[in-house]
Amino acid sequence: MTAGASVVRAVTLILIVVLSGSSSLAQKPKKDGSLKNVELCNGSDRVPPEARIDGCTAFIDAGEGTPNGFAIAHNNRGNAYSAKTDYERAIKDFDEAIRLNPTYAKAFNNLGVAYLRKGAYDLAIGAFEEALKLNPNYGAAFANRAGAYLKRNAYDRAERDYDEAIRLDPNLGSVWSGRCWARAVLGALQAALEDCDRALQSESNNAAAYDSRALIHLKMGRLSAAIDDYNSALRFAPKLASALYGRGVARLKLGDRSGGDADISAARRMEAGIGEDFARYGVPQGD
Repeated sequence: MTAGASVVRAVTLILIVVLSGSSSLAQKPKKDGSLKNVELCNGSDRVPPEARIDGCTAFIDAGEGTPNGFAIAHNNRGNAYSAKTDYERAIKDFDEAIRLNPTYAKAFNNLGVAYLRKGAYDLAIGAFEEALKLNPNYGAAFANRAGAYLKRNAYDRAERDYDEAIRLDPNLGSVWSGRCWARAVLGALQAALEDCDRALQSESNNAAAYDSRALIHLKMGRLSAAIDDYNSALRFAPKLASALYGRGVARLKLGDRSGGDADISAARRMEAGIGEDFARYGVPQGD
């Protein structure tokens, strides 16, 4: 998607952006301080990003590891930089990890995530494709590439990638919500509805799933149900312009002119092109 609230929702709500977690450094440090650095660099998300960065940097600077060990350290530091939204440094680390180990599928996936978060969608897709060449059963890479295709308005390709992600790992976060959105836009409404229901069974506070299901109801003419779901989406994401706009359209169709106009005006103040986005999804603009 190139503009409008759906850009925001696809990135921040539906998009999975599954970073492949820290790999483990299989090193035998000579000093206690080195062991601590390895532990920090191997750290999970429970370790603050700054501490992980410091641990990985100390390990790399010590120069006592193997090429594969350094590749893992650069990947783990890249994940920490991504957690801090410092994508330029993250990309440099993932590139270095790949240079040191060209078969490192995780690093390709994580590189794609960093590009995706920067808005470099073609580069992101290319990185995910490399990850999938190395590991054709990489569910997270399929899910992430699906998110990149959503950004490119390639809903059919996104749907196919979500199909693969779900086949390989049905418990990946937000895959059901993502496929629901793609199917809703494509017009496969009943299948989309089933996906959103599945997403909400496991995550009842998923604003994206409520927003997607509301669009389905709107396209089916179930206006009251659409408003209910838009209300739920806005409860969890109050600044979600797509939910405001969709609720406004539903209210107008039900004869609530003042409420509908207020919602649509508020949505357009957030995202000027929101009406054009909805027209592309098969919902005429509310005027």
